[in-house]
Amino acid sequence: MSIKPPLLDLPIKTAEQGFYNGFSRAVTLSAKFLVGSLIVWALVLPDQAGSILSAMQSFILNKFAAWYVWLLAAFVIASLFLAIWPTAGKLKLGRPDEQPEFSNFSWYSMMFSAGIGVGMLTWAIAEPVTHFGNSPEVIQGLATAGAEDNLRNAYKWSFLNWGISTWACYVVVGLAMAYFSYRRGLPLTVRSSLTPIFGKHMSGGLGHTVDIVAVVATILGAAQALGYGVEQFVAGMYRIGLGEWLLNEQGQASPSAIVMAISLITGATIASAFSGVGKGIKWLSNANLSLSIFLLSFFLIFGSTWFGLKHLGLGLFDYVIELPTLMFTVWSNDGTELSQKLSNWQSDWTVFYFAWCVAFAPFVGMFLARISKGRTIREFVLGALIVPSLMSFVWFTWAGGTAIDLELSGIAGGVISEANKGDKIFAMVEVLLSPGLALAMSVVIVVLLMTYLVTTADSAVLVINTISAGGEEGEKSRSHILVWGLALGGMVAALMLAGGLDAIRTSMVVGALPFSVVMVLMGASVIKAIYRDSKRGITE
Repeated sequence: MSIKPPLLDLPIKTAEQGFYNGFSRAVTLSAKFLVGSLIVWALVLPDQAGSILSAMQSFILNKFAAWYVWLLAAFVIASLFLAIWPTAGKLKLGRPDEQPEFSNFSWYSMMFSAGIGVGMLTWAIAEPVTHFGNSPEVIQGLATAGAEDNLRNAYKWSFLNWGISTWACYVVVGLAMAYFSYRRGLPLTVRSSLTPIFGKHMSGGLGHTVDIVAVVATILGAAQALGYGVEQFVAGMYRIGLGEWLLNEQGQASPSAIVMAISLITGATIASAFSGVGKGIKWLSNANLSLSIFLLSFFLIFGSTWFGLKHLGLGLFDYVIELPTLMFTVWSNDGTELSQKLSNWQSDWTVFYFAWCVAFAPFVGMFLARISKGRTIREFVLGALIVPSLMSFVWFTWAGGTAIDLELSGIAGGVISEANKGDKIFAMVEVLLSPGLALAMSVVIVVLLMTYLVTTADSAVLVINTISAGGEEGEKSRSHILVWGLALGGMVAALMLAGGLDAIRTSMVVGALPFSVVMVLMGASVIKAIYRDSKRGITE
């Protein structure tokens, strides 16, 4: 029986005049209504919004823990399968003779900056230090909190949360969109990747719904990253002496500081987004990676070099050996104190991270697709899985390892471990250096943090615009950059002012669940498409 030819045309109705010229009103207006409603709700009824969203978050993190853990395990397996499957691995994301648009250096730097760059400055120190103080092994009585027998556990769990499981999410979404856009000529939107399952139905209401879910998830995922970044940015400005007004009595960012920081970031984001991927975002990403290398070199010179190298090796060994088990481990609360503690730990860390990755996936996935045209599927998968993961592991062991070593030796005296998450890196710099050098290095970190925040935000804005415009990236979509830039900044400001980072976290967890279902369909769809193309004799 012959296989029907693939769908090569997916018309998406867009407006032909007015402000929404070139945009899908169904997608754009619906997404703006949902985002705007959340902002207004958080500002007008903060207590009610906080209570309801918090209840929804607790329900999702507890009831869907197994879903998220096994979902990402499935994505890892699917990604590796696509890389080693001869039929799939050699296929190019584009024409057979097409070459990559960006050099490997720019490709890796943009990938790293958009996917995890801003998180590194917060979590590369905060997470291993926190896991060093408490881990599942400590909860089970198998290791001692804050002692050397818990060191390897701290890295093992940090690597799980920031390793290939995270990037498998982005690979599945990015590969699906790149395959259908660059090999079949369909619009660069999420809906295009579901055509092998739903066919031409993706042109109408079903397709609109999928793209709306993707836009909202992107806004919420980016808002989560920006929220943590804003807290750290304010902490950095306080450390370099810009005034007591930046912090409140609890040592957290004050409302005035939040508004000021978000205004700066939003303005820079809009300016960068106007320049496009090939200019502003590329330049900022290269600057990010260069400054990151400089900062990492600082930790190599002034930090615990041997300690970091040793635990990079040990951490990688533990991670690789235990990954098959870690990927499928789910702790359920069966009513005992031990099971409750393990379940709560997993919900607060691994499940939360995995939900965050899902919310971030339409943004990072589309961005990866946009910068990976001309690469083979094997190159795309292995490059996106391995290189950013290794870069993260190096950060965790050298930066986080230096912090742990300073605490273990007694030099830090609890200064680092007791600091707020975003402030830990500045506290560590002040322990390591003289006041003058610490100030100079803190300025470098603040500049790096600013560039990471802008790169994350402007990439998200361009992705949202592309989806809303039915996959078109031309000049007509730029008129909406201002609107979405302000919407993203407004979302972060409203939620932080209403309920702090917890409000952003809650909204993100709730918004990620619907898109997780879309991601399952995307993975199945791209595998089906590659298999059918092989049966059609399409092997290049």
